[in-house]
Amino acid sequence: MKKFTLFALFCAVFMSINAQSKSDEIVYVEDPSQGYLFNKMKDNWFVTGEVGGNIFFSSGDQHRKWTDRFDPAAGIYVGKWFSPLVGARLGVNWLQVKGLAETPDAPAIDWSQPQVNGYYKQQFNHVGPVFDAMFNVTNWIRGYVPGRKYNLVAYIGTGAYWTFGRETSKDAAGNWTSGSYKDMQDRVLTFRFGIINSLRVSEQVQLSLDIRFNGLDNHRDETGLKWNKTAEDLQASLGVTYLFKRREWYPPVVPVCPEPENCDPIRAQLAAAVAKIADLEDQLAHCCEKCPQPEVVEPEPAPLATIYYPINIYKLTRKDVILLEAVAQVMKDNPDKRYVITGWADNYTGNDKINTRLRHNRVNGVKKQLIKLGVPESQFDATINAGNLCDLGEKYVALDRAVTIEEAR
Repeated sequence: MKKFTLFALFCAVFMSINAQSKSDEIVYVEDPSQGYLFNKMKDNWFVTGEVGGNIFFSSGDQHRKWTDRFDPAAGIYVGKWFSPLVGARLGVNWLQVKGLAETPDAPAIDWSQPQVNGYYKQQFNHVGPVFDAMFNVTNWIRGYVPGRKYNLVAYIGTGAYWTFGRETSKDAAGNWTSGSYKDMQDRVLTFRFGIINSLRVSEQVQLSLDIRFNGLDNHRDETGLKWNKTAEDLQASLGVTYLFKRREWYPPVVPVCPEPENCDPIRAQLAAAVAKIADLEDQLAHCCEKCPQPEVVEPEPAPLATIYYPINIYKLTRKDVILLEAVAQVMKDNPDKRYVITGWADNYTGNDKINTRLRHNRVNGVKKQLIKLGVPESQFDATINAGNLCDLGEKYVALDRAVTIEEAR
């Protein structure tokens, strides 16, 4: 009879706590730590305008002072980010370049300028479409953070230019003269690569410093007869970028179950139940002093901490580092205890080779962070487990991607 009373009391406490939890509303929030999804095609578009300068390098230009070879450049682009790492842009680029020619009948001679060591100064304009494939280096190294102030972007691209220069001819007296700018019927291919230093000034606007290298077919700036010789150009531009909606990325939505606003009544019920249980146990002990006592099985100790990862990820987030700071303090406060750090990966996705590498990378990342936080390496063992941590099935596969930290038994 007393055993039945004890069981009924446990059931009453459990049902009371369960009823209270059901009365609280479950809130669904976006959690960036769970990874990112790709946005819709209409999202993450941008437009960029830039102005700057460039300096042209070719074999004939060595006779011209480098301070006399700077020229303006400008561009406008429309682009899109397909993920926090990968993007592309298409635009029009214009740059003016200066060169030298050996003969006065070469194109685009600038007759308003004096000769340099017997060479004739030239000036050309290149304008045409360009395309760049872009990669966000900052997001790759440090992970995507909404609203980050600075991003470093690398890109590589190609394009084609139309060349324009002043028409040269002889007047009635036989002197060379310069006319208006005209299309020189020169189609110049170019390849380019560079880096963009991007600074966020508002949700919609970014400022940038774009430093790029161009390789392009040379114009006829030496003998006046040689075409398709590769030349180099170094360019630096200041740009302004406007970001269209949506500007950030959709993170997964996860449920958050808040605690009851006031837990005091539940705590009081629990305390009363504990007292009642203690009283019943005391009565039962006196009643069954001569009865053999059942063996008490100690429950398995819970891990000190568990760190969960998104699929195919092993790098620690800022939240993980904060958690490990607390774990490291506990370990340092208990130098006589040893701990086991175990790397896990689910066996429902990937293959054995990938999952083994993930387990090692995850446990090694935690190991390095703990050592960095001052925990001696001799105080813990780092290992991996080829099984599933929870093994609740493919529906709950995210619970198997983890690193556990527990006291050694």
